[in-house]
Amino acid sequence: MKIAILTSGILPVPAVQGGAVESLVDSYLEYNDQHRLHDITIYSVWHPDVEKHPAARSEVNHYHYIKVNGLWNKVKKKTYQYTHQGGYYHYTIEYFLEQTIKHIKKQQYDVIILENRPGYALKLKKVTNARLVYHLHNENLTVKVPQCLPIYDAAARIITVSNYIKSCVVEINPNDKKTMTVYNGINLNAFSRPLINTKRSSMGINDKDFILIYSGRVNKEKGILQLIEAISILKEYSAMKLMVIGSSFFGNDVNENSFICKLKAIAEPLGDRIIFTGFVPYAKMPDYLHIADVAVIPSIWDDPFPTTVLEALAMGLPIITTRRGGIPEEVTEENAIMLATDEHFVDNLATAILDLYHHPDKRHTMSKAARKRALLFSKERYARDFFNAINTL
Repeated sequence: MKIAILTSGILPVPAVQGGAVESLVDSYLEYNDQHRLHDITIYSVWHPDVEKHPAARSEVNHYHYIKVNGLWNKVKKKTYQYTHQGGYYHYTIEYFLEQTIKHIKKQQYDVIILENRPGYALKLKKVTNARLVYHLHNENLTVKVPQCLPIYDAAARIITVSNYIKSCVVEINPNDKKTMTVYNGINLNAFSRPLINTKRSSMGINDKDFILIYSGRVNKEKGILQLIEAISILKEYSAMKLMVIGSSFFGNDVNENSFICKLKAIAEPLGDRIIFTGFVPYAKMPDYLHIADVAVIPSIWDDPFPTTVLEALAMGLPIITTRRGGIPEEVTEENAIMLATDEHFVDNLATAILDLYHHPDKRHTMSKAARKRALLFSKERYARDFFNAINTL
């Protein structure tokens, strides 16, 4: 088939600037390149690093870039804002879509995949006869979103990253037959057999320390505040340390606000018990996870299907997490302690941490179960299931 992929209009593909959605797109494009299944054109914002990326040499994946940054493009976007009112998305995204449509009108695609932007369909259905496929990573097609029914009706296939997200879509049409779940996947080899270049000693950690690891965005929804509060309850356990990997208040991408100030105030008395690494390139994540004894993913929102859980599983880490969103679809009680995010959450989080701290045999058993569970989430399985969902149209 001849397929087009419309990305979010924010980050580039290949994922030279990171991004969970963009990295997942890279995975199934790599699979397509290896197996030469379809002729695919990817519409993405431009970034200078994409031009030298190895993916650009593919004979079956073709990249069409829209320049959205730079002074002249910013002027054009602002002009678009004032001349096109009432768009479904922010004008910067609508501008990207408009530029993409100009090229799509000249093509004959069999299928157009919309990556996490189902609202694109409102304009696309007017300019193409291609079947529209939505790949939903978040709750962006529910009964609560504007024009949910016409957007739903425009889709030939809806692929969701978890049954939790699928359940949100099905509320629009209880007789739904077009929605399928395809679980995300990761490079299991990179995490199960990491190249160890980072040592505990380089992080100021000794071999007897008990290391908890948190990775992801540092914001309220991810539960990092509650995790630090739980560590504060356990302050008498001096060998217990928390390593926070991701955008933190030491990075330039997080504004100083009341939440960050609260984190600082709680973390300061703990001294070197809380280690903020800041941003870590994805390729180096296995190195840091290797240092840990336990992974904590304390999301207090309905996290659709976080890949941080899959990475911890592949590393064989016991997991402490929550019963939110799609997380219970990723783990089992054999490899994870799942908590409710109720009024007792912080205390229960501290209790779960202490349980694993005192029971190394339990950690070992959970570790083996985690590695076994991870085998369900390879990037190859993910890509194969993704294309199978499209091929059944």
